[in-house]
Amino acid sequence: MTAITVYAARKIITMNPMQPEATHVAVREGRVLAVGTLEEIEAWGEHTLDERFADKVLMPGLVEGHCHLKEGSMWDWTYLGWFDRRDPEGKVWRGLRSMNAVVERLAEVARTMDEQGKPQSEPLVAWGFDPIYFGGERMTVAHVDRASATRPIVIGHANGHLMNVNTAMLRLAGITRDNEVEGVVKFAEGGPDAGEPTGELQEPAAMFLVLRKIGNAGLLAPMTADGVRSFGRLACMQGVTTATDLVNKLTAEDCGVLEAVTGEEDCRVRILPAFQAFHGTHGAPQGAEHVRGLMARNTDRLRYGLVKMMLDGSIQGFSARLRWPGHFNGAPNGIWVTAPAQYEADFEAYHRAGLTIHTHTNGDEASEAAIDAIERVLTRAPRPDHRHTLQHGQMIDAPLFRRMATLGLCANLFANHIWYWGDQHYEMTMGPDRANRLDACGSALAAGVPLAIHSDAPVTPLGPFFTAWCAVNRLTPKGRLLGADERIGVPQALRAITLGAAWTLKLDHEIGSIECGKRADFCVLEDDPLAIEPMKLNDVRVWGTVLSGRVFEAGRG
Repeated sequence: MTAITVYAARKIITMNPMQPEATHVAVREGRVLAVGTLEEIEAWGEHTLDERFADKVLMPGLVEGHCHLKEGSMWDWTYLGWFDRRDPEGKVWRGLRSMNAVVERLAEVARTMDEQGKPQSEPLVAWGFDPIYFGGERMTVAHVDRASATRPIVIGHANGHLMNVNTAMLRLAGITRDNEVEGVVKFAEGGPDAGEPTGELQEPAAMFLVLRKIGNAGLLAPMTADGVRSFGRLACMQGVTTATDLVNKLTAEDCGVLEAVTGEEDCRVRILPAFQAFHGTHGAPQGAEHVRGLMARNTDRLRYGLVKMMLDGSIQGFSARLRWPGHFNGAPNGIWVTAPAQYEADFEAYHRAGLTIHTHTNGDEASEAAIDAIERVLTRAPRPDHRHTLQHGQMIDAPLFRRMATLGLCANLFANHIWYWGDQHYEMTMGPDRANRLDACGSALAAGVPLAIHSDAPVTPLGPFFTAWCAVNRLTPKGRLLGADERIGVPQALRAITLGAAWTLKLDHEIGSIECGKRADFCVLEDDPLAIEPMKLNDVRVWGTVLSGRVFEAGRG
């Protein structure tokens, strides 16, 4: 008979409402055999008692339902963010609080590349930049050229939807005043550079002009095996055992990397890559066939089958689609990454193929367009328990949530926005009324919509307990409480980062709670998140994880 290991713990938070707590859990063949007291579990027969967690708290392995594997390898490039941020090696990079500081860091890196003898044709790639923190000042080629006028420079914004480049990169990409691709920003009339590109590129069509030349910037850059391994280490440090890669082209090369790394004995995370079904080179029927074909290669630690679609852009990047009255500061409405009519046609093809579709919608106009289209598709092609999910959904209001509930739609809300951009949404992008219902977790639950919350790492750092803290407390860096009635309780937030996220991924039968038959996925904690003050939820210390019965201590290996 296969060996049974029984883990003792100070407390086990099961997330199973029929048995919310326990002291012991038995594991056999990578699955949970039994949960309860030692006396109850001993009925299963001979076992090994493992007391390494006797002074710790176990809960289900955390599930990050919207992140990107590039979180593991973004640090190959230069960080330009506003907030301090820790890299995978533990080094804290200080945030940059002025445009001059951004330019100075770029110039320092450019000088280092020159001193190392790197050819001028090799681009300098940076990430994490966001001009919304600089009082409305937008970066132009005049700023970036100060760092280098000869070496191409590419700066990805924190939101992943915009980039800035210098004159050398514009020249390499062939971007001129005559370029009519939507999203190529140009200087306004009346100035000396009227009609010339500013160096800011918004959304995929415009950014593609650069990416086709350098191929290695931003969330859509090719993944590497080392980057995926680095992501796994980060996931373990944050208690995450299952994570998405919510935009992946799923090329032969991409799949090769994923299959190789997840097949390694010490792989620390289960990965669900979502097929990039927007602005692709193939039609939806071919895309659906491709994804369905890959599902035959699924393993415990690699699950194909998700599809990612995209309607609009970024709220703080002013490329999201907002309903009346539009942006609070009067900025023009944003960009349809996918035209609504095309979205509906493509959605129907993936839906009829039986796949689970996750749709990016930030602005409320985009969310409403998605709901309208999905309602029509479901009328033509009903499908029970589809679990299609609106991702981000930051401006969804109560009436839209009620419609989502009737259609069986899930919501995965970007709760971290409340902290990272809440003040800017209040003051610049939405105004007070709409900012107070930003990422409205309370309204979603009140309407009966299945709820998950996420980090969108590397847009914000991977860390489900911080995401839960945001949803529970709804505080901004300036001390604003955004929408007190949209706060949710700690138990509801913990469900959103475990069983709630698992539901949106159609994996709730395997993960998300600790109960008989499920994968032995545990998050091992030094602290009890149900026993501390809600304001300290972000301070919960993670010891490590257990993935399908294999123990990993954070920071080791």
